[in-house]
This record gives sequence, C-alpha cells and structure tokens, in this order.
Amino acid sequence: MNPPMNSAQNGLNYDREKELKAFDESKAGVKGLVDAGIEKIPSIFVTPDEIFPERSRSSPAACLQIPVVDLKDLNKNGIRRKEIIEEIKRASETWGFFQIVNHGIADDVLSEMIDGTRRFHEQPKEVKVEFYSRDNNRKVKFNSNFDLHQAKAANWRDTLICEMAPNAPDSQELPAVCREILREYTMQVKSLGITLLGLLTEGLGLKPNHLIDMDCAKGQLLTCHYFPACPEPNRTLGVTPHSDPDFFTIVLQDQVGGLQVFHQNMWVDIPPVPGALVINLGDLLQLISNDKFKSAEHRVLANKKGPRISVACFFTTHFEPSNILYGPMKELLSDSNPPLYKETTVLDFATYYTSKGLDGTPALAHLRL
Repeated sequence: MNPPMNSAQNGLNYDREKELKAFDESKAGVKGLVDAGIEKIPSIFVTPDEIFPERSRSSPAACLQIPVVDLKDLNKNGIRRKEIIEEIKRASETWGFFQIVNHGIADDVLSEMIDGTRRFHEQPKEVKVEFYSRDNNRKVKFNSNFDLHQAKAANWRDTLICEMAPNAPDSQELPAVCREILREYTMQVKSLGITLLGLLTEGLGLKPNHLIDMDCAKGQLLTCHYFPACPEPNRTLGVTPHSDPDFFTIVLQDQVGGLQVFHQNMWVDIPPVPGALVINLGDLLQLISNDKFKSAEHRVLANKKGPRISVACFFTTHFEPSNILYGPMKELLSDSNPPLYKETTVLDFATYYTSKGLDGTPALAHLRL
C-alpha cells in the first residue's frame, strides 16, 4: 500500500486507498471520468513532484530524432539487407528505439486496428464492464492501470489486454467489435516480429534463427491503449517512465503524439509517421545481449487533445510456466566481456516487474552482478 501523497503534491489531504477503490469499482476507467465532465483530475492521478522536473527537459524537434529504418527490398537485395541490419544494430545499441516503414503490414490493417481499439473503448459502459478484471488468469480483460494500487500516481489511460500467443483465446472471448482485426493484426505482427528478431540476431553477429530458437517470439501480449483528452495534462502522465519487461515491443500509434524516449539525458518525441511502426527493445533483450542492445526508458504525455490510441504487441514467453533460464548469451561473452546479469526465468522476471509496477526504477537492476 502506498502512503498518501503530501499536500505539496496534490494540494489537499485525502484517503488515497478509498479513492483508488472507488475508481476501480466504478469499472468505467478514465474515459468514465471524462464522460462525466470533470474539469480537474482526481488526486490519484496527480504525478508526484519529483517526476515533473523531467518534463521540461524535452529535446527540440530538430536536435535529436529517432532513427527510421526502411525495410523496402529487405529480401530482394543482399547489399540492402546488410545495410538494414547495420541500421537496426546501430539504433539498438544507441537508442533502443527506432521506427520502421515498408514493413509489409498494409495501411488498411493498421487503420482498422486503431479503429477497432476506438470502437471497444467507446462502447457503452454496460458492454465493456463484462471485460473489466484484474484477474491475471484471464486472457482477455479491460482495466485502467495494471499497477493501480502500487503506483505513486495512476496513469491517464484505459487498456484492453489480450494474450494472443502461444495459446490464443477462444474467438468468443474477444470483444465482438474488434474480434476480427485483433486476430488479423496479431497474425501479421507476429510474422513481422519474427523477421525483426532475425535481423536483431544478425546484428548481434549470431545466426538468424538463434533468438527465435530461444523462444523470444513465442508469446504475444496485445495491449490496446486509450488515452482520453485530459483537462489538466501538466499534472499527470499517460504512462509513467518505464522500460518494457519483454524481448521487444512493436507499437502502432495514431497521429495524436505524446510518446517520448529518454535519450542523452533528454526526453525525445517519437513523432507519428503515417504507416510506420515503433520498435522498442525490452529488458530481456538487454539482459541476454549483455548490454549490447539497450532497453530504453520511455513515457507518454497526457494531452488536452484526444483520445490518443496506441496498440503495443509485447514479445515474451511468461504465459507458460517454464524452467528455461535466460542470461547473457555465452556466444557474446569473453574475458573482456564477462556476464553482467544473473540468469532468470521469464516468469520470475515478469512477476517481479508486475509486483513493483511502474515505480520509476529499472527492473533489471536486481539481476545485475
């Protein structure tokens, strides 16, 4: 349980747990607050003071720009393939983030995935409420803030969560308003993810199937985020700064903007590019690459414009109990490059990450030797 934030943080004293409980039990999410016409955000969403100084340290648009990798001719031109691998390698080593274009997923599929997410979240509450849950055993659920009761402040977003692989939910478990696009998008993004994993593997100097054979693309968790317009965007965040607990993530975002990555001690905007997908590397890839590749901290700003919609596909394996230990890959180690981390199962790491929530501390720190 978190202690109540002091008056300097939120301007009043209040019963935090009571307010969290009331918000959760409403099962209406952040959108329910906006639909009710609130003009000031509830205290549970007010971001603590220590996070706000970072908000002013954003990079001017022309100063730093996230790499954009064009996958055109990836499989047609050997020279171009080597160039693409080098571009991805460089971005993975320095940023941990990059965007890709000409990735093979059609614009109409991307648009329908955004629209399907919108349709789900903009349904009447009485329809959505049947999906509202915090039961981690449910493959398909809707809620607001997975770490609602652990976090210092709640984030300004609602999320539809779908465990799509390795064991897909029954079709009838998926919401009717976006059932078909969830299945189609998942199929296409999985194929793209396998391609990307091969390129990342080659960037590490390993055989293309090395990480695939390690089951790094076996599981897929789809999170469909809805960020309503916020009446006080300077007092809260859409997503608290964090890194991802998976191998890598493929992110589809609409044109509203707000996603930022922390790079060179500054918050850098990741501007929406029509037809592009954002790739960010996760903690587990940083771990097994022994810090060769970077898992970068990122966040989403709240916005008076909205809603903002994004769909993140996490590639991980923690849905199935497994005793497989993941640690720095022996092929990358040497006397001059000793292991930097202890080994862990994916489930143990995911459990630790979920228990700590988005508290602003790196989840990998407890595994560092």
